[in-house]
Amino acid sequence: MIKLNLDIQTQTQLKRLINAKCYEFLGFTLNLDNNTLIDNLNPSTQTLPNEPAVKLITPLLHHYTLSTPAPLTNQLIKFKDLPGGYAYEGTFINRAIKPLEQIFGKTPQLLAKATKLLGGRQLNLGDSSAEISALRGIPLTLILYSSEEFNASANILYDKSAANFLPTEDLAVLGELTTLRLIEANKKLTPDCNIC
Repeated sequence: MIKLNLDIQTQTQLKRLINAKCYEFLGFTLNLDNNTLIDNLNPSTQTLPNEPAVKLITPLLHHYTLSTPAPLTNQLIKFKDLPGGYAYEGTFINRAIKPLEQIFGKTPQLLAKATKLLGGRQLNLGDSSAEISALRGIPLTLILYSSEEFNASANILYDKSAANFLPTEDLAVLGELTTLRLIEANKKLTPDCNIC
């Protein structure tokens, strides 16, 4: 458990947006009364093992509270199709997509299992796929294609409404954070889970 440095305005806006004192996302539970963040993947630890993920959370939540929530369009788009997405696409691929390919490419079935640990659900796309609500109102669809002949390929798709919640640069960061959390969740899975 660690304490996030959320300002009062961000705390208040988050409480208003989620209408609760605790906010669960990507395997974390954030207590909005005292700004403490618990890693549900590692609840007994006093510090969070994935420091890069933690550094991304505070600015993301602050920007999220400035959003204009919108209903889902159920129209999935690639990152590059978000407003200005082409400008961040290379970084997005390197930080969010390639790690998914490297970690889950040889064992695609573990992607859906890792996603489930973060509250996501399995889909029937590609060789493995899942949907995860990265932040309330912003579901991400992860699709993995695996082959013995070629390198694995992956993609993260956004609902078209995602641009109402966060600027495109922050949506790239959200994709990266989601990937980091999936990698952390994958560490919790054992080889025995392959037969589950």
